[in-house]
Amino acid sequence: MTATRDDIVDPYRPRLLYLAFYFPPTRASGVYRSRATANHFAAAGWDVTVITPQREFFRDYIRSYDPSLEASVDPRIRVERVPTPTARWERDLHRFGRLRGNFPALAARMRQRWDTLAFPEAYGPWIPGVVRRARALHRERPFDLVLATGNPHAAFGAAWLLHRLYRTPYVVDYRDSWTLDLYHDRPAFPDRSAVSRWERRILRDAARATFVNEALLDWHRRRYPTYADRMGVLANGWEPDLLGEPATTLPAPDRPLRFGYLGTMTRYMPLEEFFEGWRLARKEPAIEDASVRMYGHLGYFQNTAGQIRSVIPVDEGINVSYAGPVRKADAASVYDSLDVLLLILAGSKYVTSGKVYEYLATGKPIVSVHDPQCAAREPLRDYPLLFPARSLEPAAICDALVEAATAARSMTADDLRGARSYARRFTRDVQLAPFERDLRTLVRLGS
Repeated sequence: MTATRDDIVDPYRPRLLYLAFYFPPTRASGVYRSRATANHFAAAGWDVTVITPQREFFRDYIRSYDPSLEASVDPRIRVERVPTPTARWERDLHRFGRLRGNFPALAARMRQRWDTLAFPEAYGPWIPGVVRRARALHRERPFDLVLATGNPHAAFGAAWLLHRLYRTPYVVDYRDSWTLDLYHDRPAFPDRSAVSRWERRILRDAARATFVNEALLDWHRRRYPTYADRMGVLANGWEPDLLGEPATTLPAPDRPLRFGYLGTMTRYMPLEEFFEGWRLARKEPAIEDASVRMYGHLGYFQNTAGQIRSVIPVDEGINVSYAGPVRKADAASVYDSLDVLLLILAGSKYVTSGKVYEYLATGKPIVSVHDPQCAAREPLRDYPLLFPARSLEPAAICDALVEAATAARSMTADDLRGARSYARRFTRDVQLAPFERDLRTLVRLGS
């Protein structure tokens, strides 16, 4: 059979090893960033290999699983699934050993100590398998660059070890902080802790370090000024290939307005505050017959679902419903069914949710409910159909809901086009393009 162009390995293409614990088919936080990054580098001409855990870990142990996402991974990407040990997450009593079965507390303490012996994180036991597989792949044909995304930050530890073995440059991409307590704005670990020592070591040897927003970048530059010149921002974005082309229909004048939230709900979100504002808003003519539809998973793991579910007042008779999780492939149809989007976020100047960008892409009115310092305010700042709650007080949320309802009833096709034009500057590819060019230059200068 004659080889096609894509079958031929171009020796001049940079070879990238991407260490991404959360990669399709998981639905865990950060998977869209890792999927988009791998796809972007493959489309830009890199030879991309991804190392990620076994599918069964996502499906059977943490139950954070969306098989529809695997089809969206560029077929040119080589995906290597290196198993992560599962003993910590095992819930089947038949698979417990004698020690754990008879002395569970003691076994848990011993497991914690063993798992963090070499690297201070529960996911540390994944590192040896990653390094073994990466070494075998490197011997086949050397990698030009290692890119690691965290959390878990075990990926950073593996990248550092590979650098020590082969001097291959590596880049660390922080989807979240490691040593910063996001919600209390203070270090999460003592300066002399194993975690802090590992972070200093990894940043010392990294060629680049990226963060999702300016606030996180500023905090890390102040904490590690010696390495500040290697740090930058790689913001999140939205994916046209997943979201599709949003519908251009405006709210029908003869039916009640539909407000809606789509995304994973967590205990950090001001859900109770939002529903207090909703109760107040229902006394206003613009809202009285409107409804709220909540879509998405209740937390990232099963043990939080009941707590979050209890906050959603579906039985109160105030037109609130919970419709459950939505596959990424079906997100566009959900957005199309809504008239006003509810951006309810956990409050911190360091937190930028990925769904902010997806909401922008719809061109619909957005009611933002979060702490005024939340980092999500940056991409939203100039969005023409934004209606932010001035605070988390019920009256402020009520005002934002009424303003958005009024705008939804009066908006035109030109308003919709203008909002979507603004959103196009935040696609994943737009955000990733300067990052890819910088790393290509880094590889070229190092070769």
